[in-house]
Amino acid sequence: MKKAVAQFKQQKPEEDGESIVALSLSELSEKLKNGSLSPDSVLYAYMEKAVEVHEELNCLTDFFHECQTELQELKKTEKKGLLYGIPVSLKECIDYKGHDSTTGILKRLDQPLLEDSVIVQVLKKQGAIPFVATNVSQTLICYDCSNPSYGETLNPLNHKKGPGGSSGGEGALIGGGGSILGFGTDTAGSIRIPAGFCGICSLKPTGNRLSNHGLSECLEGMKSFVSVTGPMARDVDSLALCMKALLCEDMFHLDPAVPPLPFNNEIYTSSSPLRIGYYESDGFLMPTPSAKRAVAETSQLLQKAGHTLIPFSPPKMEYVFYELFLKGIMADAGTTLLDHLKGDIVDPSLEPSIKIHRLPVWLKKIFAFVLKPLAPRFAKMYSAACGTGSVKNLWRLHADAQHYCREYIAEWMRLKLDVLLCPALCPAFTIGYPGQFLGGVSVTGIFNILNFPAGIVPVTTVTQEDEEQLKHHKGHFDDSMDHFLRKAAEGGVGLPVAVQCVALPWQEELCLRFMKEVEQLNHKKKKN
Repeated sequence: MKKAVAQFKQQKPEEDGESIVALSLSELSEKLKNGSLSPDSVLYAYMEKAVEVHEELNCLTDFFHECQTELQELKKTEKKGLLYGIPVSLKECIDYKGHDSTTGILKRLDQPLLEDSVIVQVLKKQGAIPFVATNVSQTLICYDCSNPSYGETLNPLNHKKGPGGSSGGEGALIGGGGSILGFGTDTAGSIRIPAGFCGICSLKPTGNRLSNHGLSECLEGMKSFVSVTGPMARDVDSLALCMKALLCEDMFHLDPAVPPLPFNNEIYTSSSPLRIGYYESDGFLMPTPSAKRAVAETSQLLQKAGHTLIPFSPPKMEYVFYELFLKGIMADAGTTLLDHLKGDIVDPSLEPSIKIHRLPVWLKKIFAFVLKPLAPRFAKMYSAACGTGSVKNLWRLHADAQHYCREYIAEWMRLKLDVLLCPALCPAFTIGYPGQFLGGVSVTGIFNILNFPAGIVPVTTVTQEDEEQLKHHKGHFDDSMDHFLRKAAEGGVGLPVAVQCVALPWQEELCLRFMKEVEQLNHKKKKN
């Protein structure tokens, strides 16, 4: 990639790449369509910036050399798609023809794929140019970003911190300015956690609003909740433009399992007042002081802007995390993950989880019993790691999850909510902590269980006062899990803090409209 950039700069030394990568997606798209910028200039500007960011953060896994040929073909087309000439980055597990999709597992290297994923095919039809793949956590089941194949990725804002995961390479590359639009996947927060850690925006759509055909994964057949593909970008308008481009006839034709629901721009651009539910803590994992403050300040801004704010209490969060989420993702007692890693090197970030999976079920049960009076929440984690034990129990778990979703929606409807505001997992954790602290995903995983669209918007940064308050953070239980959160988040002054914006299933446009409102109000606040 460096060589290609050097050759282009020799041919066009007058090109100003820095001014190009400073443009928003909307501005860049407009200049490409009216011809004031050429696709060549844009692609090579981002290639140069991506190399620079990668050398600092180790966020790339591959360069799609075909992008240079596709660039020349694109310039010959008369019809310009909504993403004409836009360079796009892809999480390594999103299939791209002729390249690996290893999910961070060494033995999957040098096994090039035979076709593009549906997402990649539609992006190309809309004029986008996929140009790089980005790093992931090993097996995608960790919100750190490290694996034996490609190494560890750093946070663009603080190298002692991680970028989140499993779409951490995307978060780092976009947060560092090396990509303007990227795609990740989200099983329990893997799009949203990196966005929160790296100070960018992201959207986890409803399951199957975007095609999942052509994704490499390590939990094939897991149906307890839905893994999804979603966009990551610097601002909300970029996410909306991306969804508008993807929700087209090409997507619906290539994957008939995707409902033919085009993007409803009328909802996205609406300005009618909203009824907004909100909570600063879910009663299970007390957020950091900065994350609580982010929700409190954002709710005040929304209320002053004419929206109605209604307190909301998510029901039974401890039950949801252990009985529906953890037991659902570990229903097979970890055997599928162990099969994928058989004969492979296990990354240190994943080792704590794998050690538990390798224990026989009878020993996990003993640990659960012994730890119950000493560390009840860790005891429940060992119990969940035993799996469901039978198909009958798995079906009961699925039924329980359905009942919980109905209960949650019933409370939502009783309060006549339009959307929900709640904490994100912030600020970025120190490297090494995410692999030891599975409880952090309770903040995001709930919306995978519910299959609600959820987005991340950065709204503030960690202050010195937040850091001082964090020293006295005891959480709801004042146990080892709460203490671990405090240690993981220490040293975060100046790092971004986001909020999570949520809507009911299939209401991505409303979710994005709410995110846009939050973004605009915070921009106004900063100007004042």
